[in-house]
Amino acid sequence: MTITPPVLSVFETLESEVRSYCRGWPAVFDRAQGSRLTDEDGHSYLDFFAGAGSLNYGHNNPVLKRALIDYIERDGITHGLDMATTAKRAFLESFQSVVLRPRDLPYKVMFPGPTGTNAVESALKLARKVKNRESIVSFTNAFHGMSLGSLAVTGNAFKRAGAGIPLVHGTPMPFDNYFDGQVPDFLWFERLLGDQGSGLNKPAAVIVETVQGEGGINVARAEWLRALADLCERQDMLLIVDDIQMGCGRTGGFFSFEEAGITPDIVTLSKSISGYGMPMALTLFKPELDIWEPGEHNGTFRGNNPAFVTAAAALNTYWADGQMEKQTLARGEQVERALLAIVEECAPDSVSFRGRGLVWGMEFEDKQRAGAICRRAFELGLLLETSGPESEVVKLLPALTVTPEELDEGLRTLARAVRETA
Repeated sequence: MTITPPVLSVFETLESEVRSYCRGWPAVFDRAQGSRLTDEDGHSYLDFFAGAGSLNYGHNNPVLKRALIDYIERDGITHGLDMATTAKRAFLESFQSVVLRPRDLPYKVMFPGPTGTNAVESALKLARKVKNRESIVSFTNAFHGMSLGSLAVTGNAFKRAGAGIPLVHGTPMPFDNYFDGQVPDFLWFERLLGDQGSGLNKPAAVIVETVQGEGGINVARAEWLRALADLCERQDMLLIVDDIQMGCGRTGGFFSFEEAGITPDIVTLSKSISGYGMPMALTLFKPELDIWEPGEHNGTFRGNNPAFVTAAAALNTYWADGQMEKQTLARGEQVERALLAIVEECAPDSVSFRGRGLVWGMEFEDKQRAGAICRRAFELGLLLETSGPESEVVKLLPALTVTPEELDEGLRTLARAVRETA
């Protein structure tokens, strides 16, 4: 398929230069259903990005769409601040019965605002309030959001520079395998904590992604996560798991930390929690941490009731019977086999891959290659994005509802794009 970039006059003349995704995908999209988008010229694209993980159940999922339309047509509450509504009650009851109770998770639920960075900011604020300490430890190549508190625990130099002011009260530590196995886990971290001359203020909390999405699909081992949880408990630090992109089933289990068998003190969720791509975020925490005063953390758009409706529908449709996790793991094996074949076709030392469930990355020795592959994939009708500090990783993030046939089609297109950019 040959794509002729459209004249994006109003976007180029009126919209800010800050726009990004549209530069890699120069099309004007008009419709979407499932794993496919269609532009205004009728070209179809297979979506292996899923709204940066916000569309785990695909575009315009028919079950969720029906629930949303029915709610709107009966004049259900749209904007509700933090008022009690029937939509919020239905979501909380579903979340408790479908997600929390089966996993024996004790969490209280907070609606911090509509986006992931709202969830992270509230988590950091709560941790500092509980421990009466300022410092937060994060990890190399982490990404936690674009507001100032979230940027302070983000590793990417380009994004940090956009803050325009010093980003303080955050200390980075090496993520799993940062030293290629040459250094024992947490050696530096433990040494600093135990040394009165290290200059490290006692942290209130540690924030971590079990799989670093924007950082390059860096997968933490289960044993590393367990050791981190143990370290936090021994050193009286709270453990925050940022599950904004990797939660809601992306790695298999509903929460990405389930495989490690840990129970974080605080968990942040957003992106696919609404199920339909609508803004919604949650901050979950153990009951003993709920020391907020009424109104101490608030926001106008915490009560996105249409999102509550689709979120409840997603939980009851896809998570009540336990089949979604099995399907995601099976699809992940399909991806892994295809990526192994692509690597074997290339020079073995020029490319590697890694991932879990339905999040995968291919890293190229030639750091410009990933961008070229994504551009060629777009020309062939496949939406892919790069990740990593130098955009050196091709990131695969298809919807969890992608069919085996669609997955195979996209992987064949990826293999062709790799060959044609060699």
